[in-house]
Amino acid sequence: MRVLRRRRGTRRRRAAGTPGIATVPRAARLLLGCLPGVAAVAALVLCAHGVEHAAETGARPAADRPAAMAYTAPRPHIVPRSQWLGDAARRQPRPRYDDRVAAVFVHHTDSPNGYDCADVPRILRDLYTGQTGTRDWDDIGYNFVVDRCGTVYEGRAGGVERAVTGAHTQGFNHRTTGIAALGTFTAGMPVPRAMIHAIAALSAWKLGLTGTDPRARVRLVSSNGLSRYAAGTAAELPALAGHNDGYMTSCPGAALHARLPEIRQLAARLQGRPAGPQEGHSRRAGASDPGALPSTPQSADRRWGS
Repeated sequence: MRVLRRRRGTRRRRAAGTPGIATVPRAARLLLGCLPGVAAVAALVLCAHGVEHAAETGARPAADRPAAMAYTAPRPHIVPRSQWLGDAARRQPRPRYDDRVAAVFVHHTDSPNGYDCADVPRILRDLYTGQTGTRDWDDIGYNFVVDRCGTVYEGRAGGVERAVTGAHTQGFNHRTTGIAALGTFTAGMPVPRAMIHAIAALSAWKLGLTGTDPRARVRLVSSNGLSRYAAGTAAELPALAGHNDGYMTSCPGAALHARLPEIRQLAARLQGRPAGPQEGHSRRAGASDPGALPSTPQSADRRWGS
C-alpha cells in the first residue's frame, strides 16, 4: 500500500511565511494568540461606556441650561404677634390656608396718625380687641400691619411665610395678603416715607414667594357678591392693589391709593426686576389662573370679606 508523505520543506516554508514568530517565546505567542478576543471585549466595554455616557448626556440637557431668573426679595423684619398681643390673645379657631398668595391688598386702619411708634403694640391690642370683641371676628383681619416708622407687625395668626386666609377684603380674602397702614390716609394726608418703603418691602417679599411681579395684573375669583364682582366672577386686579379695587370703600384712602404706583415700582426693584412698565400678567401661570378655591367660605369670613 502506498503511503502519502508530507513533502519536505513544508514546515519550514510555513515558518518562513511568518517571519519572527519562531523566535518569540512560547508564553508570548500564547498572549498574542489571545489578542483578538481581548480586543473584542475591550471594544464592547468602550461601546457600552459610550452608550451610557450618551444616555447620561441626553438625560441632562436642562441641567446645562441656565435656570430662569427668580425674582425674589429678602424677608423684612417682622415683629411677631406674641410681642404685641401677649396675654390679650383669646381662644380662636385654627387658622385656614390657601395654596398660594397671588396678590396683596393695601388698607389703612382709619385710626389717628399722631401716635408714638413705641405705643403701637398697645394700639394693635385695642384694634384686635375691637375686631374680635365688638365685631365678633375670629382674629384680627389683616395679615400684617405697618406703622408710620416703617415697622412691620404680624397680624392674623398662622405664620408669616404661609398663605393664611385673612378677613380683610370682601370677596378676595383667598390667595391674597392684607397689609394695613396704621393711620388715616384720606386726601391731603401725608404718607410717611418709612411706611411706603415698608409696604413695598413686605409686598416684594410676599409676592416673590410665588414669582409674582408687583406691577402685574392677576386673575382672582370673587367669593362674595358684596364685593365689586358677583360671586364666582374671575376679576383681573393689580397684584398690588388697594382695598377699594376689590370692594366698594374709600380704603386705603385717596392719599395712600395715589402712592400705590410708586410702591409697585419700588417693590419690583426690590425683587431685582428690570425697570420699565408693568409686565402684564404674572409670569407664574398659577397666579393668573385662579382655579378652584381650596376651601369654601366659612361663617367668620362671610362677615368680612370672603
